[in-house]
Amino acid sequence: MTQVTLDSLPLGQQAIIKTVGGEGILRRRLLDMGLTPRTRVMVRKRAPLGDPLEIFLRGYELTLRADQAAQIIVEPEAEKA
Repeated sequence: MTQVTLDSLPLGQQAIIKTVGGEGILRRRLLDMGLTPRTRVMVRKRAPLGDPLEIFLRGYELTLRADQAAQIIVEPEAEKA
């Protein structure tokens, strides 16, 4: 499977987080918000100009800036037929 950044994931597409990038406080904050490896996420909404985006994970919605989402590498799940 291919890996992409969370900010480039299409709306409605589910994916599994592979790695969380960033440094220091940013990385710690992303991890504290539940964005940990092996977590299933889905991009629900995107603002008209693309920033911020709303993602769904662990039963709740979370809004991230595009530059924060670009630090998260995900692997899209296969579409179900």
